[in-house]
Amino acid sequence: MSESVLLEALLKNPMETEWLEFKHNKGNERQIGEYISALSNAAALAGQRNGYLVWGVEDTSRKVLGTTFNPQQARVGNELPARVKVVVA
Repeated sequence: MSESVLLEALLKNPMETEWLEFKHNKGNERQIGEYISALSNAAALAGQRNGYLVWGVEDTSRKVLGTTFNPQQARVGNELPARVKVVVA
């Protein structure tokens, strides 16, 4: 599935869930690590194949704003949990 199709599908969710988070420009590496860990665990517990952390989307309105945050540059370590997909709008 392409990122644009995935983003469209994720935006249709009526609210954030334990396995889906939207962020505009949040870039604190420690907090991101905690989000990724929580999303990965929550996805597994909810029977979801993946958890999603989506940058560039306002969480309350679901408006795509874009972002200055680059998850590849902010990454600490080499791996993301297999259950977490990072999407940048």
